[in-house]
Amino acid sequence: MERVLSLLGLLLVFVLIGCEEENNSFIVGMECDYAPYNWTVTESDASDIAVQIDGSNQYCEGYDVQVASRLAEDLGLDLMIRKIAWDGLPSALNSNQIDAIIAGMSPTPERAQTMNFTNAYFTEDSEQVVVLRSDSDYLNANSLNDFTGATVIAQLGTFQVDLIAQLDGANSGTHLADYPAVINSVVSGVADAYIAERAVAEAHVANNSELTFISFIDGFELDPAYNTVAVALRLEDTELRADINEALAKISEDTRVEWMDEASLRAGE
Repeated sequence: MERVLSLLGLLLVFVLIGCEEENNSFIVGMECDYAPYNWTVTESDASDIAVQIDGSNQYCEGYDVQVASRLAEDLGLDLMIRKIAWDGLPSALNSNQIDAIIAGMSPTPERAQTMNFTNAYFTEDSEQVVVLRSDSDYLNANSLNDFTGATVIAQLGTFQVDLIAQLDGANSGTHLADYPAVINSVVSGVADAYIAERAVAEAHVANNSELTFISFIDGFELDPAYNTVAVALRLEDTELRADINEALAKISEDTRVEWMDEASLRAGE
């Protein structure tokens, strides 16, 4: 009996330590598959920016990680990153599995109905491009009207799915949960192309010689909300939102651009 009680006591200690660690942590969710914003690396490939993924021997790297680290430091908390599939991030937030989403997420009106967004932590002219195989039949496309008959896909739960309708004559294919699956679908010939943000496409092409991308002078029509990314919080977390906005205000625009440029370079290595 004494042995059983000792084991139970030890277990309780571990539980209390785990709870204390989480209470002192800023727990951030990201998919770690969305370079240059966030992606997964091994310990040997991890830069000084990378943070170990909770419950894993892998690390998450990228612009989002650098922003999350700065915010955690300003909040006086330890950063904990949880790797969660893109379409599972909102539910993980609202079920208290994480404190925030920092994952290159745009504060769209639809998302703002269920999440509380901070001020933008990155803003750019978010050019959307078409990524395709280097030997594609559509390689010489000059406009959005040159994809008749093409099967085009995007990552599930992203606004790029809706942009496919702007490719006159293209067919919307089977959209997939993450970019590795999207890339594989195009490389294997299941789909002809996918739509992605230019910075993301550049990272994909840098790491896959079978891919290239096309940009257009008269490109996709885009809601201005998609030109920014922000931290997503629970609707009731107004105090945390104010604290994060205060911390973000301390990061200059030049620093943000520098961090993104550095992340893009690391993603292409």
